[in-house]
Amino acid sequence: MIRLVAVVGPSGAGKDLLMAAAAQSAADVRLARRVITRPSAAGSEDFEGVSEDEFAAREARGEFALHWRAHGLGYAIPKAELAGEGVLLFNCSRQMLGAAQAQFPDLAVIHVTAPPEIIAQRLAARGRESGADLAARLARASLAMPEGLELHEVVNDTTPQEGIARFLAALQPLRGARCSK
Repeated sequence: MIRLVAVVGPSGAGKDLLMAAAAQSAADVRLARRVITRPSAAGSEDFEGVSEDEFAAREARGEFALHWRAHGLGYAIPKAELAGEGVLLFNCSRQMLGAAQAQFPDLAVIHVTAPPEIIAQRLAARGRESGADLAARLARASLAMPEGLELHEVVNDTTPQEGIARFLAALQPLRGARCSK
């Protein structure tokens, strides 16, 4: 059995770093490899980059357990990622949580946050967005969370080590609670 854990929060909160550290530190925790409509060389996570046409074809064939659009891109979790045991972490859009919970009622959510000034610094440092794109991501940082979720909050506002410790503490009770597909 597998436990699905959506990791959400604004761009720049540090989700990818925290998720990678959790997967490295615990044998029963792994990261879902998302399919994204951007080149595979872009970004800090390991993902499968595909064209819009390939994404649409795979969606039509029913290959995705979840799929959504955000920031002008298509994102998906392939059904094959749900195989196996343990905890499966996946980076998810906050706007997708209601649909994800409807499909997977035992879904748990870790919400990673940071103060706006820290998010702005991190986004500027990664250099993927500029001007209007950066402003739009900052405006979305305070997006409300849907009601009725099993929600665990992690404030990632200090050192990477402290953020990782907080994330692992939030993840710990979820590691013993396995749910079926």
